[in-house]
Amino acid sequence: MKSQSTSHRISVRTLTCAAMLTALSIVIGIFCKNFLNFGQGLFRITFENLPIILSGLLFGPLVGSLVGAATDLVSYLLSSQTYPPNLIVTVGAMLVGAVSGLVARLVRRPGNVRIVLSGACAHLVGSMIVKTIGLYQFYGILVLWRIPLYLVIASLEILVLCHLFRKGVFRKLTETV
Repeated sequence: MKSQSTSHRISVRTLTCAAMLTALSIVIGIFCKNFLNFGQGLFRITFENLPIILSGLLFGPLVGSLVGAATDLVSYLLSSQTYPPNLIVTVGAMLVGAVSGLVARLVRRPGNVRIVLSGACAHLVGSMIVKTIGLYQFYGILVLWRIPLYLVIASLEILVLCHLFRKGVFRKLTETV
């Protein structure tokens, strides 16, 4: 049996961090769905994409997309919803992680430029376009109100990420990942 090189495998540390980011995203999502939900799910203020974007920034597009998929599917299983999972929304969650990781790999500028571009592109593609298309079948044209809402949510998440990466302890922690 051939052994794979370590560059093609996901390390235990990466897997553990990805699992913790998935759990954090699920907890944030459940909290927001219960306490910051207006209009029967149409206007939900949630920051569950923040750990998904962070996973893409730290570990790349593959791990980011896996965290997005796991977050969406496990959140569905833990919710009280009676309808089947919306796979378009799951793809949107995957794209949030994948796009943030891909843009982070393509943009070589260190600091806030990389974080802002990664977060903005991830929210644009995953949250504002794909998830909106997936939710259109439930809410119709009213779903377009998600776009200005997610402009605000994306801005807040990007500010939090920029603040986290500016902190010395967080930077030291992420350099070893």
